[in-house]
Amino acid sequence: MLDELPKTLFKDWAQFERVLGEAARKTGLKLSAPVRKAILSALSERDETASICRDKDGNPEPDPELRDTESVPLPEGDDPADADGVPASVRAFFEREVKPHVPDAWIDTKKRDLRDGRVGVIGYEINFNRYFYRYTPPRPLEEIEADIRAIEGEIVRMLAEVTGGARAAE
Repeated sequence: MLDELPKTLFKDWAQFERVLGEAARKTGLKLSAPVRKAILSALSERDETASICRDKDGNPEPDPELRDTESVPLPEGDDPADADGVPASVRAFFEREVKPHVPDAWIDTKKRDLRDGRVGVIGYEINFNRYFYRYTPPRPLEEIEADIRAIEGEIVRMLAEVTGGARAAE
């Protein structure tokens, strides 16, 4: 079946899936979903210049390698939601803080908090390093070097005991 595939570089996932399906039909094979997925995974690679992959409804599929989350400050988000269920202040935060850096980003309105059912997960993060960490400068280099030399001397002494001679210590 794989020999039936053209030696063409496909930049459109859907087009390649159609060609794969045609090749399977020509050879009389019925590909199960896991086998089809394995073939697609083995014969494809990430390409920034390729067309955007879309789901069955034509919506862009998120790229798992580019998935990211944004922590929105608590004061934002207490206002009424827009038609998509996103609070107006969160939408403003997104437009102000995210869109300028990632123009093709979007808010996943399917991810909702279990408690209030609104878009986004509500919670609070305490950065322990920021609030509780106290910097301790490293010891002076001379002190560290002296410790290393003392340990080296101890290792040489122990080797001399194991090998049974003063020659190793010399």
